[in-house]
Amino acid sequence: MKPVLSVVIPCYNEEESITETIESVKSELKAIKESFEIIVINDGSTDSTPKILQKLEGIRVVNHEKNIGYGAALKTGLRYAIGDYILITDADQSYPAREIPKLIKYMRDYDMVVGARSAKSRGISLVRKLGKFTISKTANLLVGEKIPDINSGLRVFRKDMAMKFYSLYPNGFSFTITITLAAITNGFSVKYVPIEYHKRRGKSKINIFRDGFNFLTLMIRMVTYFNPLKVFFSAGILLFLIALFVFLYSFFFMERILDTTVTILAVSSVQVCLFGLLADLIVKHSERFV
Repeated sequence: MKPVLSVVIPCYNEEESITETIESVKSELKAIKESFEIIVINDGSTDSTPKILQKLEGIRVVNHEKNIGYGAALKTGLRYAIGDYILITDADQSYPAREIPKLIKYMRDYDMVVGARSAKSRGISLVRKLGKFTISKTANLLVGEKIPDINSGLRVFRKDMAMKFYSLYPNGFSFTITITLAAITNGFSVKYVPIEYHKRRGKSKINIFRDGFNFLTLMIRMVTYFNPLKVFFSAGILLFLIALFVFLYSFFFMERILDTTVTILAVSSVQVCLFGLLADLIVKHSERFV
């Protein structure tokens, strides 16, 4: 019988926690009596994770020959999943399995249910909190509403909704950010449920320098794809106001008008607005074919 729920667990060198994660997820799902499957994506692990997975029963294991990334593992899981709903969680025990029933409770009422970590959750480093704060503020500006937790790794969503935006998902850690913004900006319903979050077991896979660059790339992608008109029109208006200020200041307080500076600023403001309009048209056109 086809399962209702497909649980996708990406893992990379999680020998310390993978067994407990899988067994605890099994226990929670059996208790709520939903038909389910568990798909573990071994993303090129080099420790004993592959051997451990071979010994575990009641799971499907998909192996990547090399480490591709968190998002790539989740995309593989989406392709292999046969349930109507997808639940994703991490393999490092940072998301307690006992929180899963809280999300399943609303599974059929919303397109996506997100486990929202509180600001006081344990295990989130200062650097990650700073990055999360910056991303959240940018995302809130883009969608015009407050998103309690944009990149939580514990969530359940409809598979058919997720597959609509498959081509947008990156291979890195920004998969969850992308699916959140895609769902909200396209009118899908999203529910946030408060959950606990614990310090991960094992070594973190986040590299400050590599992921710092990816962070900047993500910010650019967020701005240019999900609401380019709002962002670039605002920037264009700001440039125009600066041009107007320079014109008036030079006219009243200087011996000559700074016509070259004013012209450059004015032309730039028009170009930025037109770029935003063009980007918005491209995005809207592409959404018709998603």
